[in-house]
Amino acid sequence: MSKPNYRDIARHAGVGTATVERVLNGRGGVRPALVEKVVVAARSLNYPRKLPDAHRGLLRIEVLMVRPETTFYRRLSKAFERIAATLDPLVVVHRSFTDEMKPEEIARRIRSADPSCAGLILAVPSNPVISAAVEKVNAQGLPVVHVVTRASDRAGEFVGIDNYAAGRTAALFLCRMARPSGPVVAICHPIYQVHRDRIRGFSDYFLESPEPSIFEWIGFGRDEERFSADLLWSALEMYPDLAGLYNAGGANSALIEVLRRHPHGRNVFFVGHELTDYTRIALQDGTMDVVLDQAPEAQARRALDLILRRIGLTEIEPDRAPIRFITITKESL
Repeated sequence: MSKPNYRDIARHAGVGTATVERVLNGRGGVRPALVEKVVVAARSLNYPRKLPDAHRGLLRIEVLMVRPETTFYRRLSKAFERIAATLDPLVVVHRSFTDEMKPEEIARRIRSADPSCAGLILAVPSNPVISAAVEKVNAQGLPVVHVVTRASDRAGEFVGIDNYAAGRTAALFLCRMARPSGPVVAICHPIYQVHRDRIRGFSDYFLESPEPSIFEWIGFGRDEERFSADLLWSALEMYPDLAGLYNAGGANSALIEVLRRHPHGRNVFFVGHELTDYTRIALQDGTMDVVLDQAPEAQARRALDLILRRIGLTEIEPDRAPIRFITITKESL
């Protein structure tokens, strides 16, 4: 077989031969994402010369997340770390965290993405200033993927579970499996669109189904343990015959402790999200009944696949269907 030439590399990378010549001869003036496409193409074709070391590591994918103290986001971060270790050494996945309650700071971080950044993966809340920042960098050509929740409805692709379906599923379990019939309450964090979607699905199920249990009340716990615990204690005092609790967000550990301490807590059928050390133990001792886990590992894999496909480093088209959430009970641990 003849040795590969500039034309072969250009065809494989989807660029012009002039771009290939500039990259392989170090002339500059080529966007980092195109540089990496050319280098990867040349390597895959076994181009018979040493490729410039200066190009290695230029393909940088930024992952911006919140709440590093939570088990869920630690799982998500660890998933990105593990997957990054399996990628081509040319690909650098940089993970960082920001404060979810500071939208201006999140927007600044998004707008100030490194010019060499090849892709941006976001797991941050929705807010007008954050959405505007996402739309700006995306319009400038930066691929954006939202993980877990959407920061913008108009820019970027979304990777996550069907949260409306998750809310309906939680309502189904509460209606069909709660021991007594009676009032049902829910707690969520209103700054996240996905939490609002879950509550909408939860509420719609009760509106459409002639069930004996009634969705009475919703509290905004902000995923803060003390605040969520106080909300649940108040609900238990307000409704002595409380039949069910749905937590659409975090702070499960605080809610679990309230249910263990309150005289009526053990009578409440509890559905929440994410398998953690706390929820695992709560399932085992009967404090919690159902966990809907949104598989952060699968979300990280899909998000990276989408970015790699967008910048031309893989020809495999990722699945576009929602990530399947996993239903976990005591018997399936």
